[in-house]
Amino acid sequence: MSGTDLATVLAGARLLPVLTVPSTATAGPLADALAAGGARCAEVTLRTAGAEQVLKAMAAHGGLTVGAGTVLTPEQVERAVAAGARFVVSPGFDEDVVAKCHELGVPVVPGIATATELMRALKAGLDTVKLFPAEPLGGVRTLRALTAPFPRTRFVPTGGIGASRLAAYLAHPAVLAVGGSWMATADHLRRGDYEEIRRLTADAVDRSTT
Repeated sequence: MSGTDLATVLAGARLLPVLTVPSTATAGPLADALAAGGARCAEVTLRTAGAEQVLKAMAAHGGLTVGAGTVLTPEQVERAVAAGARFVVSPGFDEDVVAKCHELGVPVVPGIATATELMRALKAGLDTVKLFPAEPLGGVRTLRALTAPFPRTRFVPTGGIGASRLAAYLAHPAVLAVGGSWMATADHLRRGDYEEIRRLTADAVDRSTT
């Protein structure tokens, strides 16, 4: 997948569920619930011991375009791509991570919190970044401030965003999609409440298309 292809997927999906999955056994039912709710892509964070196996299982599902999140090192990029990640998301901007993604031909969406970090991402040839952590940074107000001097940049705001804030972000023309974990929280996964995950995903999809 090229960066242009990823932008197209994100722009079409408008939502990027951000998942921290405790076990591989959860992967299949979770992918089913997200797809049934209308999700088109998902980010599996590399925050758990079995994250790569979860990523592999969800990537094989077929109903979702699955990427790896919380990628901090080039080595993690290699392992994530080997597990089937179609894109890479990082909480910050790291030249080595971006270079490894370019080498492997996988799209990368690095996190930025300042204009300086955004300039570094643009210098690296990127035009899509993650505003992170979006809500603590000031939310839509900060997004508006950054898009003024960088009008061609596209954003995937993530961090502290819930269903009630979704419409405000998606209303901004620079936003490709919104990332969030409220659709499949740790509590949902611990309880195995896949019907609630499906319901929350469907609600988010509906909010993103109205």
